[in-house]
Amino acid sequence: MQKKIASLMVTAALSAMVVLPLSAQAASNAELTRRHFAALLAAPQPKLAELTMFFTLMPKGGDLHHHYSGAIYAEQYLEWIDKQNYCVNQASYQIETHTPAGDCVSGSAVMNNNTLLAQLLQRWSDKDFYNHSTQQSPPDRQFFDTFGYFGPISSFNTADGLQRLKQRAIQENLSYIETMFHSAPMVKNPQFDQHAIAGGVNDAMLAAFSAELEQDKSFNDGITSYLDDVNTGGAGIDDAQFTLRYQSFVVRLLSPSQVFSAMLSSFKLASQSPKIVGVNIVGQESVNVSMRDYLLHMQMFKFLKAKYPKVNLALHAGELALGVVPPEGLTSHIKDAIDVAGAQRIGHGIDIAHESNPLAIMKKMRDQKIAVEINLSSNDFILGVKGEAHPITMYRKYGVPFVISTDDAGVSRNNLSGEYVLFASRYKTDYAEVKKLSYDSLRYSFLAGDDKQRLLKALDGKFAKFEAEIAAAGQKSKK
Repeated sequence: MQKKIASLMVTAALSAMVVLPLSAQAASNAELTRRHFAALLAAPQPKLAELTMFFTLMPKGGDLHHHYSGAIYAEQYLEWIDKQNYCVNQASYQIETHTPAGDCVSGSAVMNNNTLLAQLLQRWSDKDFYNHSTQQSPPDRQFFDTFGYFGPISSFNTADGLQRLKQRAIQENLSYIETMFHSAPMVKNPQFDQHAIAGGVNDAMLAAFSAELEQDKSFNDGITSYLDDVNTGGAGIDDAQFTLRYQSFVVRLLSPSQVFSAMLSSFKLASQSPKIVGVNIVGQESVNVSMRDYLLHMQMFKFLKAKYPKVNLALHAGELALGVVPPEGLTSHIKDAIDVAGAQRIGHGIDIAHESNPLAIMKKMRDQKIAVEINLSSNDFILGVKGEAHPITMYRKYGVPFVISTDDAGVSRNNLSGEYVLFASRYKTDYAEVKKLSYDSLRYSFLAGDDKQRLLKALDGKFAKFEAEIAAAGQKSKK
């Protein structure tokens, strides 16, 4: 017995001798990576090319603020135009749903005409905007107008679109995307609209309209069709390298009946499919309908959240800046999204400094772990908010969790690595923070518990490999 115990002790000691050097090596790799990253930021100007390589190689957990249609680059839409046998009007750059003829040309014809392609990209994206901005709408209109150009083709070929987004994600070492896929099925009811605009709504009105929608065959057929598109379009996407989940969304620019019916279908979709992990509301927040109906929309969310308490909400809120709307329009959108609607994440959150009680709001966000989805490129372009004017400085100071995301990579012509470069080059940070941001983008995701733990564990291994590669490259460069 004593010999057996002694043998076990020797085995344990040998195991410890094996483990300790590996742990020490991992710690050394992490430290060398930390130093390397600090050196990239320590120069008088950040070394942007090397930062770009660093963040392209660095494992990135997830992109949590991601619009599917806005993530597709215009060049891909031009391919789909030919697949559908549509055409592009050379004068208006609008998609027309008929065979190419005369002034309406194929997507390939656009791609093969450098001048025409450049002019189309000026309308379908933000590309090169400041070289021709005097010929176009202001930046906010330019950004939001792009969706009207490629919108007619965006719901086709979703399997191809999702696969391309997956391959792009893998190329930049991104493990997870939570995409706002399509707008949810909706119904227009003029009588409901009249009452809602005149005097708001109450729970009885919402319950009655809900019951009516439950019996609407076309409404329910739309939900079935949406689920089919998720299942067929996303078939074969998930694997060891990449995971995709969806948010259904509501367009806030529409009539109250359309918004509420889309909300109801979104909640039902999220309840029926494990792949649809959340509900959102989208659309330019500063336009008249969005501002007029904002609290109404939050009350609608509150009603449905009570009926479907397990459905997650990530709401666009506070994508506003002083001068974009009157000052009183900046005072409550983030608060109402949290306190009335029950949002678990906030998209953008730009107007926090103007809210009526920003310190209390940020304390609640910190205490309740309500993360902000930071979209540096689009905040800069749409609102002109960047640098020290961006509230990311306040969110960091007051301990509000946040994640870095892309918003609309195809419109902004960016990717997630580029957003990390912007964050690192504009704000004083260190390797520990950017690594934490990568992990937080999974921690604050709406993934199911098992999936979240699987991806977090995989991220551990990816960072160990990344840090070993950075350390080895640093050692070689010294020789």
